[in-house]
Amino acid sequence: MNVSKNCNGITRRNCLQLGLGAMTGLGLVDLLRLQAQAKGTAAPQRKATAKSVILIWMDGGPTHYETFDPKPEAPVEIRGEFNPIPTKVPGVQFSQHMKRLASIFDKYSVIRSIRHNQGNHGAGNHYMMTGAPPRIPVGCGAFVSFHPSMGSVVAHEKPTTNNLPAYFTMPSMSRSGGPNFLGAKYAPFVMSDNPNSSNFRVRDLALPSGLTDARYKTRRDLRAQVDQLKRIRDEVAGDPVLNLDEYYEQGYNLVASTEAQKAFEIDRESDELRDKYGRTSFGQRALLARRLTEAGVPFVTLYEGGWDHHGSLFKTFNSRMPAFENTIATLIEDLDERGLLDTTMVLALGEFGRTPKINPGGGRDHWSNAMSVLMAGGGTPGGLALGATDKAGYSAVERVLSPENFVSTIYTKMGIDPDKVLYTPEGRPSHLVSDPTPIPELFA
Repeated sequence: MNVSKNCNGITRRNCLQLGLGAMTGLGLVDLLRLQAQAKGTAAPQRKATAKSVILIWMDGGPTHYETFDPKPEAPVEIRGEFNPIPTKVPGVQFSQHMKRLASIFDKYSVIRSIRHNQGNHGAGNHYMMTGAPPRIPVGCGAFVSFHPSMGSVVAHEKPTTNNLPAYFTMPSMSRSGGPNFLGAKYAPFVMSDNPNSSNFRVRDLALPSGLTDARYKTRRDLRAQVDQLKRIRDEVAGDPVLNLDEYYEQGYNLVASTEAQKAFEIDRESDELRDKYGRTSFGQRALLARRLTEAGVPFVTLYEGGWDHHGSLFKTFNSRMPAFENTIATLIEDLDERGLLDTTMVLALGEFGRTPKINPGGGRDHWSNAMSVLMAGGGTPGGLALGATDKAGYSAVERVLSPENFVSTIYTKMGIDPDKVLYTPEGRPSHLVSDPTPIPELFA
């Protein structure tokens, strides 16, 4: 029997079923939802191995050559100025400034074989932050959102049980770190204050000067009485007043929350541990991220710009990388010593890698054919260097992986089905990830 299909793979029988469904009160969206649910029950899902994520976002695109994938046998114009060093795993080498991370390589994995085709900042950010390539060409400096970010999806699927927001980002939001159609409720709480400052104080976490608890409660009650605007609860309407209500409620909860107050009291940590993390803004934010995950926050992004090294790459690495990688190593060790690494993922990456050949300015340019990603915790095996680039680092050639594979792995470890279908306020179905295949080697 011949089955007639259109170019989208929908059979004539499907169309008839859709038509009958509409006649009996079951619309297209409802049928798609039922089909997605049936598909989701066809195969058993992996057990969740993580409760939280700390994403270290190295905006600009960190070089893979000078971090986790050195090429000492390549010509000097490709291998660069740095020498390789051994790691704790025999046969695996990192670049010379990765000393602390090399010494604890048994605690995490490095993926050396992710590649994609989005070689500018706007598009690359979107692809790696969401697992979805941008729908239209975007400019290199663009801040675009065509799909919910990992942080927003985790906040949507794994809300906190206390008054803390489920998604934090410090000190600013990444280009594509927003919620898209999920709505403002799942946007990150941006903590821009510097925890390395002696007068560190988080905005929106304490009452303004001169305002007592009683006066604040009175003002909140007065606002509720004055504001009699009718709320349209139907999601399709997209009533902006609902988002405003959520902002007010989140702000009140933060001010009233003892959990929030305690999570941000970084001065409770010993001077010895704070020194070990590094008395830099990044070092203290990493420590604060650990405290937030301890308090039950499922997703924290540490946004670190300045990795777009078109020039002076080696001079910059000499001054910046030792302290930076020390902080990451300390974070992994601290989580491990507290028994938190089993349930907390630490990720370090940017939007792409860098070009093989060093340019006349002493830097490397954008290159999406190869990049390296650090992944620790949440059931990730230690000492695994997954995949490989060719002998000159031009392209991933062994165990080639996509951003979709990477993001699907994060969702799966968090107990979120990457094949899940969410619905926009207009009822349009949207898969979390178009290719929901996680990376099996990253599950211990």
